[in-house]
Amino acid sequence: MTPTRAVLVFCALAASAPLAAEGLRFTSRPALYEKGRVSSEFSEVKVTFSPDGARVLWGSTNRPGGPGGWDLWESRKEMDGWTAPATVTFNSPQNDFDPFFAPDGRSVYFFSNRPGGSGGDDLWAAPFDSARGLYGAAKNLGPRVNSAGDEWAPVVSPDGTTLLFATDGRGGKGLHDFFVSIREKGEWQEPKPLTDVNGPDEDFDGAFLEGGHALVFTRRTKDQDGADLYVALWRDGRYATPQLLGPEANAAKSWNLGPSTNPVEPGVLYFSSHRADDTAGRLDIYRIGYRVEADRVDR
Repeated sequence: MTPTRAVLVFCALAASAPLAAEGLRFTSRPALYEKGRVSSEFSEVKVTFSPDGARVLWGSTNRPGGPGGWDLWESRKEMDGWTAPATVTFNSPQNDFDPFFAPDGRSVYFFSNRPGGSGGDDLWAAPFDSARGLYGAAKNLGPRVNSAGDEWAPVVSPDGTTLLFATDGRGGKGLHDFFVSIREKGEWQEPKPLTDVNGPDEDFDGAFLEGGHALVFTRRTKDQDGADLYVALWRDGRYATPQLLGPEANAAKSWNLGPSTNPVEPGVLYFSSHRADDTAGRLDIYRIGYRVEADRVDR
């Protein structure tokens, strides 16, 4: 049973003993990603890449030129480099954020508070035709997944079977908690809480590393001015107690959030932060090399 598929089997159990933080080691220093194009004087959060690595999408809360307050932007890799950022065609006049390219490349998941949902921020998906390079009209994931509260940061496991997202509309241990849904016969099933990882504060923005052997995510305590990245390692058939990542990923007194990966760059973690020693603007995209220690996780 793969770790992402097995999440639901164990998610109602108590968390195991903490693991050493060195279970996830960084192999390089954080580097600003695409300064002046993706990372800019505006705020950029949570990049996602198409399976072939040729398209990068991200959210911005204040980049001008979009139809809404929070919009999704895209750049494409061509022979002479990345194209100038442009808004995606499925943006709305409302907030659109937290994009995630499906592992099969056929759709982009995101959240939006546009009309037609269950209330608050809902999860939506826009189909993508890779042959023509065109997006279709976005479709709401429906009331089985969405609640009257907010749903954020959808992520699909590499095998396409597990949808991970954060919500404050289904109860739980804290404010926003992680829930997971399994796909059966093409439909997402009733979500269950990821209780091994959830805590009393804000838990959101998850990213599966190495097929789910590690889960990097954002946690924000109640009165924290900012947020930090944590990791939970897959051990003994469940996710172990989350551990705070070090200063390589977490800049002091900053919003460190939006972890993600690029399918064509194994061993590289992307995230959003503001690092005073290397910045383009208010909130930028960084990339850093990592290695999950084999003896710290189940394989």
